[in-house]
Amino acid sequence: MDWYPLINSLRIAAISCVIVFFAGIFAACAVAGLPRLIKGVLDVILTLPMVLPPTVVGYFLLRLLGPNRRLGAWILSAFDLRLTMVWYSAVFASVVVAFPLMYRTARGAFEAFDSTIHDSALTLGLSNSYIFWRIQIPCCKQGILAGTVLAFARALGEYGATSMIAGYTPGRTATISTTVYQLWRTDNERLAFYWVMINVAISFAVLMTVNMLERSQKTSKKER
Repeated sequence: MDWYPLINSLRIAAISCVIVFFAGIFAACAVAGLPRLIKGVLDVILTLPMVLPPTVVGYFLLRLLGPNRRLGAWILSAFDLRLTMVWYSAVFASVVVAFPLMYRTARGAFEAFDSTIHDSALTLGLSNSYIFWRIQIPCCKQGILAGTVLAFARALGEYGATSMIAGYTPGRTATISTTVYQLWRTDNERLAFYWVMINVAISFAVLMTVNMLERSQKTSKKER
């Protein structure tokens, strides 16, 4: 059994998760403090990939990163780096579809943060950077961790946008999701079932982790 789809999926999900973690946190922190109208508009823009069909996301990525498009052609000519139909193309797709989960979860955690703690820290002469990393992030860690886990799971299971921008090439761009489809399409249902069970096991572990984090968050709130 070729384990490349699992290794590639985990690699893509891990890289995407790191990118989404920092991008989601900073976007959530910035948007949480904005006026309601601006926040509402930015919310729609930043969470749009969550409600769009994945194939539509893939279409937009192809329009942006394709070798015949301005950005994709420039990167190809300047750095000899192709952005489509390679394994890391799936990272772009996974980041776009997983970002809204991290952003919304982190924003909810930041909005629940007691602003009086921030104000009190300022009166003690602490910088905003210190307050953010040493006080606010630890206080919101359960929500941030839950968003990170959900983003990882979403990136791991991404199919629609990935299949459009990275395609399916065994040993090069194959992921668990694209492999399941290709095996089913070629009537290899036994092997497809194995990969489905692997995906179900990973998803089960992810959901259990999220539930544990939620219970931990509720327990900490009761203790306060």
